Amino acid sequence: MAGGKQSPRQKMINLMYLVFIAMLALNMSKEVLQAFGLIEENLSASNTALATVNSASLEDLNKKASTNAKQYEKVAATAQKVSDLSNEYNTYLGSIKDMLTATIEPGSEKDYQVQDKTDILDNQFFVGDKLKPEGEEFKTKMNEYKNSMIAALGEGYPEVKAELNGKFDTSDETDREGLSREYMEYNYKGYPLIASKTKLTLLQNEVRNIESDVMSQLLQGELIQIASMNNYESIVSLDKSAFFNGESVTGSISLGRYDDTTVPNKVVINGRTIPESEIVNGKVQLKLGSGGVGEKKITGYMEFVENDSTITIPIKSTYAVIPKPNSATIKADKMNVVYRGVDNPMTVSFAGIPSNKVNASAPGLVRSGNGYVMKPTSGKEVKITVTGTLPDGSKVSDSENFRIKDLPRPIGTISREYIDVKKNRSNLAVSTVGATFGDDFDFELTPRVTEFLFKVPGAPSVKISGTKLNGAAQSNLRKARKGDIVQFAGIRATVPGVKLKAVTPVAVELLD
Repeated sequence: MAGGKQSPRQKMINLMYLVFIAMLALNMSKEVLQAFGLIEENLSASNTALATVNSASLEDLNKKASTNAKQYEKVAATAQKVSDLSNEYNTYLGSIKDMLTATIEPGSEKDYQVQDKTDILDNQFFVGDKLKPEGEEFKTKMNEYKNSMIAALGEGYPEVKAELNGKFDTSDETDREGLSREYMEYNYKGYPLIASKTKLTLLQNEVRNIESDVMSQLLQGELIQIASMNNYESIVSLDKSAFFNGESVTGSISLGRYDDTTVPNKVVINGRTIPESEIVNGKVQLKLGSGGVGEKKITGYMEFVENDSTITIPIKSTYAVIPKPNSATIKADKMNVVYRGVDNPMTVSFAGIPSNKVNASAPGLVRSGNGYVMKPTSGKEVKITVTGTLPDGSKVSDSENFRIKDLPRPIGTISREYIDVKKNRSNLAVSTVGATFGDDFDFELTPRVTEFLFKVPGAPSVKISGTKLNGAAQSNLRKARKGDIVQFAGIRATVPGVKLKAVTPVAVELLD
């Protein structure tokens, strides 16, 4: 608009032009307010998902500490302290947000275009150009959180500490004109309500992401590997619990962790050293003379070398040698317990009695071919009663109690891998997220994954439906660095008709 003398018509045109510009600015402002609201919604959802993942990681560490305090107690204590500090500061930030939203008219919570007031936080934190005690408290809380987290981490974690110092720094800020401005005045004075609420939610997101990074590093540390040999037990599995005179006692002895790649360095049973030829897939093939009638003992030990020390695991078991059938053999085909909600194949027999003369009964037990199938539904124990008919027509009976257990917690997998997973970026981008009950679970039962969270260090988690990375997740993956540990957490999986426990997260190290 040119200077100098202007006609009334030109003045009117200029005035209309100014009004038009003001209207454009007003419309843009409303759109920005709406955008802030949508961002705040997404950040809140991400924070809720991260809190769930972090809670599961903490629970995992606490369980490890309860079974092996010497190895995991310190790590679990660090995780607990980080969790407590994060929850405490997150609650404080939430209280500030609650104070803001309390001023919103009921029914307008999602109408972000009307959440443009700037005086709420101004009155809360400032009096004129000076900070009120509430404003000083806000800075104090942020500094206390940062310093307490750094102290809790102790040695190490340089990247996490750098992130804490950078994202929770209350030093004066420099504005676009190069002028130094006090932190609170620069970040929280004069902003619309929805913008301030979004910034507070972003702070909560930083808290949860840092907590997640710490949990990830703890879970991937050297301590979170395989359990110590001291937690193993020897398992003596006899083919049956009673034997006739002169009959060979047959069965096997295996390691309690059910790992067929773990082979003992030495095995001694009843004073005899077992040769390597009699150890197959980690199991000692047992064959003893039954001896006379009565109760017999199997004693000995297994030796394993762990680091620079030798761990000795005792072997203790008994069996009965009997003159005629008087007890039943009831054995699960795949395990020594029955699992709720699935078909458990059962072998039921009576020593010396044909299978067509043997009957078994129990809640949930039905015949299937030449054996039985147990499908328990309730309770913690089931009693199986077996009746056999001897050649002379007389009856013998016995019973056995079996523990009923829920299905184990599924394990998250990346292209069927879940232990020490390392992948190239390109391979990971097309990998499939799955779930398994582990190599030790003998049932052919595969959970179906429906959704998961993908977390790259330094970037927000991405929630994904299905089993593969979407565009947003692949974009974050491209930003990760070589050696970064990315996480697949919050994995949801289903098995028809069965209520599953939460799926454990899986971490992947990037090779390029």
